[in-house]
Amino acid sequence: MKCPHCGYNDSKVLDSRDVDDGVRRRRQCLGCDSRFTTYERVQRTGLFVIKKDKRRELFDKGKLLNGIRKAFEKRPVAAGTIDKVADDIEAELYKQGKQEVHSAIIGDMVMANLKQIDQIAYIRFASVYRDFADITKLKQEVDNLARGTGRPVPAAQLPLIPDNEPVAVVETGSRGKQK
Repeated sequence: MKCPHCGYNDSKVLDSRDVDDGVRRRRQCLGCDSRFTTYERVQRTGLFVIKKDKRRELFDKGKLLNGIRKAFEKRPVAAGTIDKVADDIEAELYKQGKQEVHSAIIGDMVMANLKQIDQIAYIRFASVYRDFADITKLKQEVDNLARGTGRPVPAAQLPLIPDNEPVAVVETGSRGKQK
């Protein structure tokens, strides 16, 4: 590990502690005796996001953070709140164990978090994410928020059965058994 102060190539570890997603190490340079902190985190495998236009791109936490920051712009929010929301969403996405995730799922996760933290940030994010066509749709979302109701179904939920597949109907008796 190179010293950030003098560039010397060797250091000794003074202290190691577990942190949320890795290890924090306090180091001392063997060249100039200055102290610095390093963090070790697991390098996760690539997670691809499927966009609305069916393009696939590598998940970028920076983009997630930027979107959340824009929603919270000029809002009274605790210093680490935005980073925690992004960290929680990223952790949940990787915990699912999938290699691909639809952008709508990420958007819905952000909406759910923002709704609980700050209603103005929620509406700001929703106005871009839901792409409201006119003021009535925006007013409807604000009214739902004021009443404490919300959209329980994600905006871009995928159909269980594609439109071009035939559906088989099975009749059941009164006790749920097939006839």
